[in-house]
Amino acid sequence: MWCLTMKKDQSPYHGSFQNLQEDGMKFDHVFERIETFMKRNPRGNYRLMVGTDSQVHKAQTVFITGVVIQNKGHGVWACIRKVVIPRRMLQLHERISLELSLTEEIVAMFSEDRKSQLIEIILPYLYQGSTFTMEGHIDIGAGKRNKTSEFVKEMVTRIESMGVEPKIKPNAFVASSYANRYTK
Repeated sequence: MWCLTMKKDQSPYHGSFQNLQEDGMKFDHVFERIETFMKRNPRGNYRLMVGTDSQVHKAQTVFITGVVIQNKGHGVWACIRKVVIPRRMLQLHERISLELSLTEEIVAMFSEDRKSQLIEIILPYLYQGSTFTMEGHIDIGAGKRNKTSEFVKEMVTRIESMGVEPKIKPNAFVASSYANRYTK
């Protein structure tokens, strides 16, 4: 049996964000960094991507959620959030489902107002080709030999219901590559 303690108005998986330059960032700081990145080149083609991966260790399971804003061909800004569950989560469906729940939690932090703020940055340049999309990267694959293929429909439906474009392997690189490297 395990439990997580939390303060009022916190998610049970509350944690701060970090990257190589900054540690202990709250979501407001992450959002400001994304805004700043987009304002540097408002004529860009932006993809805001969120995805989670996990790794079972000896006495715990580590979940890493990556948040990446990419201006295609012109760089990225990224950060992660780490959540540690103090037990070995060996059931694949449970682990994949929690990965997606953590992704959904971050996606939900991008409220309609916040998404509108980001769209406002590129809006004056829309007719010159500027774009903004938001994607949920799910660490599952549809291939017959993939152990997670039976969960694709369920997980894709969940992320679509949030109004976010789902991406699965091999296109879910924020979960399967970026977040994965920090789960070890």
